[in-house]
Amino acid sequence: MIGKVLRGKRVQGLIRYLYGPGRHGEHHDPRIVAGFRSPVELEPGSQADGSRDFRRLDGLLTQPLALLGERNYRKPVWHVSVRAAPEDPILSDGQWADVAREMVSRTGLAREGDEDAVRWIAVRHADDHIHIVATLARADGTRPEVWNDGYRIRDACREMERRFGLRSTAPADRTAARRPKRAENEKAARVGRGDSARGVLRRHVAVAAAGARTEAEFFAALAAEGVLIRQRCSTRSAGQVTGFAVALADDTAASGGPVWFGGGKLAADLTLPRLRRRWAPDASSRPPSGPPLSARTARAIVRTAVRRAADETGTITEFFRQLQQQGLLVRPRYSKVDPEEITGYAVAHPAAEEPVWYSGGQLADDLTLPRLRRRWNNPADNASPVDELTPEERQAFYDDAVRAATYATSHVRRYLATNPYAAEDACWAASDALCVAAKVTGNRHLRRAADAYDRAARAPYGRIPRPSPAGNALRTTARLLTLAGVQDRVTLSILVLASRLITLLETIAQIRMLQQRPAQADAARDAHRHLERARTAADRHHGVRRDGPPERPQAQLASLDFPGVGALSGSSTPVSTPPAGPRSPTPRRHSP
Repeated sequence: MIGKVLRGKRVQGLIRYLYGPGRHGEHHDPRIVAGFRSPVELEPGSQADGSRDFRRLDGLLTQPLALLGERNYRKPVWHVSVRAAPEDPILSDGQWADVAREMVSRTGLAREGDEDAVRWIAVRHADDHIHIVATLARADGTRPEVWNDGYRIRDACREMERRFGLRSTAPADRTAARRPKRAENEKAARVGRGDSARGVLRRHVAVAAAGARTEAEFFAALAAEGVLIRQRCSTRSAGQVTGFAVALADDTAASGGPVWFGGGKLAADLTLPRLRRRWAPDASSRPPSGPPLSARTARAIVRTAVRRAADETGTITEFFRQLQQQGLLVRPRYSKVDPEEITGYAVAHPAAEEPVWYSGGQLADDLTLPRLRRRWNNPADNASPVDELTPEERQAFYDDAVRAATYATSHVRRYLATNPYAAEDACWAASDALCVAAKVTGNRHLRRAADAYDRAARAPYGRIPRPSPAGNALRTTARLLTLAGVQDRVTLSILVLASRLITLLETIAQIRMLQQRPAQADAARDAHRHLERARTAADRHHGVRRDGPPERPQAQLASLDFPGVGALSGSSTPVSTPPAGPRSPTPRRHSP
C-alpha cells in the first residue's frame, strides 16, 4: 500500500474531480466512506436534474479556514491518495474507512477524541484506492502541523499492510532517490527526453561526484557536461559555499528561466555537506584504499595531476599546495648555492606498490620547473598541450580498476558471516563504480544497472558510512575509470569488469537481506540482472561460449565456509556446510 501527499488551494475543485468521471472515465460510484462526521451525514445530496449538490460539503470543509484568515497555509488543502497493490485483496468500505482514520490519526490531523481536529473526508471511487481530503485549519483557530507527514503516511501504510495481510512495501528510510513528479514525466514526454530532468540531473551529479576528488573537480565535471550550476553562499560568512543547485539548459519553467534542483532534491546523499564528507574524510581514520596501483597507472595519474595543477595555478607555492590537496607526495629540490631557492621537484603516488618519485622532466618535457615558471610568467606564449593517455596506460587503468573491484568483493564477502552492517561503505561506493562504468562505456545495460542499484547503495536516513578498505577500493575503481575516459562498450576490459561487478552485487544482495532490507536487496538483484545482460552481449560480440551448467554464485561459494549464512540471506538456494572432501559443482538457480 502506498500513499502520496499532495497540497492544493481550493477544496471545491478537488471534490468535484473526485466525484466526476475522471480523466479517463476511471471513476465509478464515488462515495464517502469516512470523515469527521458520519459518511451518511457528509454525502452530497442530489439535485432535481440528478447532479450532485456540493454546496453544503464545501461549506463544512472551508468554514474553519475563515478563522485563520491571513494565518492560513498558502496551500491549505491536504490531499492523500492511498492505493493498494494490484494483487492485494479488495478491501471493503469499512476497511478503507479504517485506513483513512489511521492516516489522519498518525499525521496528527485528527486523532481519536480530538473534538477540535481538522475537517476531513475519505472518498472511494475505485476498488483499489481512496482519496483523503482535509482542510488545514483546526476548529480552535490554530494551524495543524504537517511537517514530515509523508513519512507518517508511510508508517500508517505499513501498519495497514500488517493488519489486512496486504503486500509488504519498503519503509520510508530515505534510501530511495526523490521521484519525479507527474508533471516532470509528462514534460519529458512532450519534449522527447527519455527521462525526467530530475533523473538526468541525478545521474550527472552522481557520476561527477564519483569521479571527483575535490569540490572543484566536481563542479568542473558538471560544467563539462553542460549542466547549469548555481552555488548557494552562506548568509553569515561571505564567500562560503553551503549548497548548490543544478539545471538543464533546455528545461525551462513558465517564466522562461531554468528549473533548478538542489542536491537534496535529487537524493539524500547528494547534498553538498554530504559530498564534502565523501571527498575529505578524516585522514586519521581513513583505512587503506585497496590494492596498490601498478607503476604505469601511478605514473599516468601523477602526470595528469601535475599538468592539471600547472594549468590551474600561477606560482610554485600554489602548485605544490594543489598537488598535496590531490593526495600526491611532493618533494621540492633546493639549490646547492642558495638553500632557499627551489630549482626542481619530484612527485609520487602514495597508492603505488612502492612510491616511485618522478621529476617534472621525467613526466613530460614541458613539466620541468623552469618551463612551468616561464609559462606562469607568459601564459599567452606557453600554452599547455593536451595530455593524452596512451592505449597501454588506458588498459593499465582498466586492469587496476578490475583489481580494485576484486579486492573490494573479497572484503565484502567477509561481512556475510561477521557483521553485515559493516559493509555499508562498500554498498554505497559500489554505486560510484557502476555510475562511472556506465558513463565511460555508454553501455545501456550498465546504465540500467546503475539506475536499478541506486536504492541499494544508501544507508538509511541519509547517514554517511564510515570509510572502509572495500569502499575505498571501489571509489578507486570509479576514479580510475574516470581518468581512463571513454572506452569501447563491448571491449574485453568491460567484459572482465562486468564479471567482477556481477560477483560484487551477488554479495551485496545477500548482505541487504541479512540487514532485513528487502527493497534494497531487490534493487541489487535488479542491477545484477542488467549486468548479466551486459556480459551476455559482450560474450556474443566476442564469440565467447559458456558451455556446461552455470557455476554457483560466488557469494554462495564464499558462504560455504560459514554455516547458516545462506539461509539467513534469504537466498532461494540454501547453503550449508559441505561434507568433507572435494566440493561438487551445483547448478545455479536463475531468478525469473
